[in-house]
Amino acid sequence: MMARTTSDIVIDASADEIMDVIADFASYPTWATGMKTADVVSAAPDGRAERVHFVLDATPIRDEYDLGYVWDGDRTVSWSLVEPGSMLKSMDGAYILEPAGQGQTRVTYQLAVDVSIPLLGMLKRKAEKVIIDTALKGLKKQVEAR
Repeated sequence: MMARTTSDIVIDASADEIMDVIADFASYPTWATGMKTADVVSAAPDGRAERVHFVLDATPIRDEYDLGYVWDGDRTVSWSLVEPGSMLKSMDGAYILEPAGQGQTRVTYQLAVDVSIPLLGMLKRKAEKVIIDTALKGLKKQVEAR
């Protein structure tokens, strides 16, 4: 298994409210930097996405790929690359939500990415950290604006 980069943020909302935003893939282009489209390809009987097709344009990375999702209750969602793109060779990630008291929730984002272009481990981890921090800030802004 690849080494994962992890970061977290506290959001002023319940875990249910946050998970609703995470599960709303159609809205990703409005808050997830570089995300052009996020289309649900297949969903479970409960309506939650099982497979999502993404179009990413985050210079210098432009790619299309599919992620498979596993929802573990209302507190954890994990994903992995099921249809690689031209640049992404593998991707595993997760959002883990935990109560942080007084109507707040700590959201931990774990990510491991492997791309087709060679990158030093240190540069890869730095890129993952930027992706994670940008996503967490966007998620926080989107949830708290609701």
